[in-house]
Amino acid sequence: MIIQEVLAQLENAVNPIGKILQRGDQFKVIVMGFKKGMVLKEHQTPIPAKLVVIDGSVLYRQGEGSVTLNRFDEQKIPVAVIHSVEALENSICILIQ
Repeated sequence: MIIQEVLAQLENAVNPIGKILQRGDQFKVIVMGFKKGMVLKEHQTPIPAKLVVIDGSVLYRQGEGSVTLNRFDEQKIPVAVIHSVEALENSICILIQ
């Protein structure tokens, strides 16, 4: 019921909500919830990752470029590259690391 927990916490949140859905020896799957306008500030990942939009729409920024990701779109996130995510509408994403 992790996605439901994220949605419930998101109601009163001022920042994106993230909860681990599954963890293994070599991977982690995180559910991320955003309200419209929320921003996951610039950061880097130490391991390759993929962002998958389950519901809603987000703007993924990397370097000088950006791409709008809608429901069921996915984006590879390279190691050590500064990036950010902004919710264009209420959104649920899955981050696979």
